Amino acid sequence: MKEFRTSSGAFRAVDGVDLDIRQGEIVALLGPNGAGKTTTLDMVLGLTNPTDGDVSVFGGPPRRAVRAGRVSAVLQSGGLLRDLTVRETVALIASTFDNPLGVDEAMARAGVTDLARRRVSKCSGGEQQRLRFALALLPDPDFLVLDEPTAGMDVTARRAFWDTMREDARNGRTVVFATHYLEEADSFAQRIVMMAGGRVVADGTTAEIRATATGRRVTAYVDEAAVPDAVVRLERAGAEVEADAGRLLVRTGDSDAIARLLLGDIGARDLEISAGSLDDAFSALTDTKERER
Repeated sequence: MKEFRTSSGAFRAVDGVDLDIRQGEIVALLGPNGAGKTTTLDMVLGLTNPTDGDVSVFGGPPRRAVRAGRVSAVLQSGGLLRDLTVRETVALIASTFDNPLGVDEAMARAGVTDLARRRVSKCSGGEQQRLRFALALLPDPDFLVLDEPTAGMDVTARRAFWDTMREDARNGRTVVFATHYLEEADSFAQRIVMMAGGRVVADGTTAEIRATATGRRVTAYVDEAAVPDAVVRLERAGAEVEADAGRLLVRTGDSDAIARLLLGDIGARDLEISAGSLDDAFSALTDTKERER
């Protein structure tokens, strides 16, 4: 738990989060603004201490793991000297570690080799974020914490970044990242932790979260004259139905039973079953928790 003092009293930013992250996982931390994502990551990095409860990284205090170079981070802002070149920046930070990754290797892995002579002040937001990634790689950490890591990156740079993250995870590196890009979490995370109101409201694979929050979608077509009767039958079966001309969009927790009803008694055609989108799950889970707060 983490509380902050404000002029209107105590504000609980994180309220009873209980997480166990395993080695080699790529975990996405999702949630609306104010959900507690960044505060949670700050506690994992030892940048702030919990008001109540414990945070352990590799069996000890977070700051010990950071000092040992086992944990590194890519944050959204700060940490760069504008008058240095990109290479000078990487070389300077490398000099603070006992056994850093080679400067050239870190730059290559972060995709900033072609920016080596450019001053930091002349780099775009996305280029500066890639530079922060190079700095985070220098201690060759076992655990990377990323807060909006691809903010400002173009599509190509974002794809290259996640290719590197996948390779690192295969080699045993653990990655936890907070992002507003739902499609990014959907594409790259092995596990999604969704937060709202300072609490974890869902934790699982993308498919598990979609199914838990939204059930499945069944789309089918009937003659337009048959739509009213079809809607009645489907609603009696406990499904939510939207009808547009002869197209039926059905949300249900039991797609098999609804499929049998559609193809049998209703006589529908061109039936498709799909999971709800991550956007739907995000809205359903976080909106409910925010209203309860």
